[in-house]
Amino acid sequence: MEPLWKLLYLLEPAPVALMLTAVAVTYGSAIRALNYSKEMERNRDMSEASIMLDRSQALMIPVMSSCSLLLMFYLFSSVSQLLTAFTAVASVSSLFFCLSPYVTYVKSQFNLADPFVSRCCSKSFTRTQGLLLLACSGIVAAWLVSGHWILNNFLGISICIAFVSHVRLPNIKICAMLLICLFVYDIFWVFFSERFFGANVMVSVATQQASNPVHTVANSLSLPGLQLITKKLELPVKIVFPRNLMGSAVPGGNSADFMMLGLGDMAIPAMLVALVLCFDHRKSRDLLNPLDIGSSKGHKYIWYALPGYAIGLVTALAAGVLTRSPQPALLYLVPSTLGPIVFVSWIRKELTELWEETAPSLNDKTHSTEV
Repeated sequence: MEPLWKLLYLLEPAPVALMLTAVAVTYGSAIRALNYSKEMERNRDMSEASIMLDRSQALMIPVMSSCSLLLMFYLFSSVSQLLTAFTAVASVSSLFFCLSPYVTYVKSQFNLADPFVSRCCSKSFTRTQGLLLLACSGIVAAWLVSGHWILNNFLGISICIAFVSHVRLPNIKICAMLLICLFVYDIFWVFFSERFFGANVMVSVATQQASNPVHTVANSLSLPGLQLITKKLELPVKIVFPRNLMGSAVPGGNSADFMMLGLGDMAIPAMLVALVLCFDHRKSRDLLNPLDIGSSKGHKYIWYALPGYAIGLVTALAAGVLTRSPQPALLYLVPSTLGPIVFVSWIRKELTELWEETAPSLNDKTHSTEV
């Protein structure tokens, strides 16, 4: 156990940047999920509706995650190039999803013409969407060539936001089942997997670098500029920050070391935050902007879940500093986010409503008013 003064390291730029980014991404993912649901219902477009997990699907997530983890542990070198190609496609799609609202906003503010240019997959495709798709593809191509950690984070954040928007939880009961199962999953694979598999499976998979298929193709074709293309890539399944960010000194640390946080440690709590944010929205239907939720009477659940996430994240990082060993972040994040929500809803006698009720349509009130 390290002395407590070592906790001062959490005030260094890298840990602070990691914590602020994680909290911002968690909140931003929940906001985007709420807006996406309202957008789909407003446009009556159910072709891209979110997947609402049921009990069996929620229980299968830790099982499938464990199988994927073992597959990556034993066969990562064999499938790394395929995984990189798949990740690149997923990153383009996620970036497009995340940036589309901003492009639409700019287009409406300046009254820009946006004619349809083609149809793809039974959907109309506008000129602006085509340009955005090219821009997203360019960003992913830049990541494939350089492998820079900032681009890696950018892609990882977009994947996290897209996942939370498209995979939803219907109530706290299903959410609690999922979080508790992933709580056990994280603890086992970080603390106990070495006893069964001879190595820390979670850490081994998280720190492996994938072979870059772009470098492989360029090398086989003897293309010029081969030295500019990175051979190995960090897949955007985590956000990373150099420990010597902004030139800060790290005692006994390597300048190449990175602090990292898995996307699951943001996406899974963000699913809970999105759930309570939608519940708060249904309780305050007169609010036009979800950012104004805190201005209504009473304290909303979002303001218990989000600080709880921040406290759990700080605790996880502090435990890592004091023990000098990897920590399962969900060990700290699950109690600090789910606990306050369950306790406060029980005090307010709203636990039954949160626990069992399936989320109704966000626009039910509007529909009834129109009728």
